[in-house]
Amino acid sequence: MFYIVLGLVLFFVPHALLGFLPQFRKNVVARIGEIQWKGVYSLLSLLGLIMVTWGWAEIRPDAPTIYKTFSWGRDVTYLFVLFALILFAMPRSKTGRIVVLVKHPMLWGTFFWSAGHLMANGDLASVILFGSFLVYSIVDRVASYIKGDPNPVFVSYRSDIIAIVAGTVLYLIFALWIHGYLFGVTPFQTGAPS
Repeated sequence: MFYIVLGLVLFFVPHALLGFLPQFRKNVVARIGEIQWKGVYSLLSLLGLIMVTWGWAEIRPDAPTIYKTFSWGRDVTYLFVLFALILFAMPRSKTGRIVVLVKHPMLWGTFFWSAGHLMANGDLASVILFGSFLVYSIVDRVASYIKGDPNPVFVSYRSDIIAIVAGTVLYLIFALWIHGYLFGVTPFQTGAPS
């Protein structure tokens, strides 16, 4: 349990500082520079993700079931994760229709990824992991709404096409090979847990 909690702290504290205390970020950037800030931010986030994954894998085999999932939960997860990877693959340049529609593709991608996994997994380890990301995506989205983030302006469908193609390819590669290698579960394998 220690590693998953420490990983969540390492991942979410820099994100929370960025989203909820923008002045803190400005002060740090003024002191150490933009490149160094991004380096520390990225390193903490990556280390947090590694520790979360390690902690989840460590506690999941013995984690008690918190709730029973529905038989359709796995099918919804497949669809939600596809949406998530398309949103994660969204280029930042030349705003497309998808960004105009969702405004914050990373937050919505995180929402779909975590919500989908919660529909397929009801064990304590998964609830801690995916529930944390789900709550974060909702809280950060509400905060950005309250701050009054400007609405993106449509520029080109190019970003939409890139995101759909790249997200779908990444989805297939991850579902067919990487997910099984990293987590011991191949999503499309009949009867396998997610």
